[in-house]
Amino acid sequence: MNLLDNIEYVLPSEIEKRSFEIIQKELSDMGIVLPKEEDRITRRVIHTSADFEYAHTLKYSNNAVRIVKQLIKNHATIVTDTNMGLAGINKKALRELGIDAKCFMADEKIAELAKKNKVTRATMSMRFAASLEGPVIFAIGNAPTALIELYKLMKEGYKPSFIIGVPVGFVNVEASKELILNSEVPFIVNKGRKGGSNVAAAICNAILYQVREEILNEKKLK
Repeated sequence: MNLLDNIEYVLPSEIEKRSFEIIQKELSDMGIVLPKEEDRITRRVIHTSADFEYAHTLKYSNNAVRIVKQLIKNHATIVTDTNMGLAGINKKALRELGIDAKCFMADEKIAELAKKNKVTRATMSMRFAASLEGPVIFAIGNAPTALIELYKLMKEGYKPSFIIGVPVGFVNVEASKELILNSEVPFIVNKGRKGGSNVAAAICNAILYQVREEILNEKKLK
């Protein structure tokens, strides 16, 4: 038997399209119909992770997609908790939409303040990000301490514009997500232990792509 017989040959430009076709078929085979507004985001997360469990565990607050797309159109800043998450966000889409994406984890001042205050750099990064002007979308894919700090800041009166809460791991991960799930801030949160910087970036990209497409369609109609 030639093992190469099992290989499906797909043009490089068609690989992503073919992947999404497979995802849609498997979702259909499982009898899963994703809500229209959430469909493209959840499918991109599945595409990134090859994990269909996200179809059940990815949770959206009321009107979450509509709210976050409007924030992007209003040039909100995206703040990640890892440079990996930042690196995964499509830079071309950011430029085209005039969006800034930032991560403060490698900032020497943040590191010094975190050490001085005996907290994680993620915690200190959230405190710094809360001082930024304008709307901020937090994309947290690694540090539950970031979500915990955001919740504490909310209790003190700060209101994040939007929280993407998908940290991965075992220590305080599920509890930190529950804080956001039970908050009044618009969110996309994955229940359970799964997540990651790649998932946070995938969610951001799915949103950016949708907004870019909507703007292009609006221009065509003019």
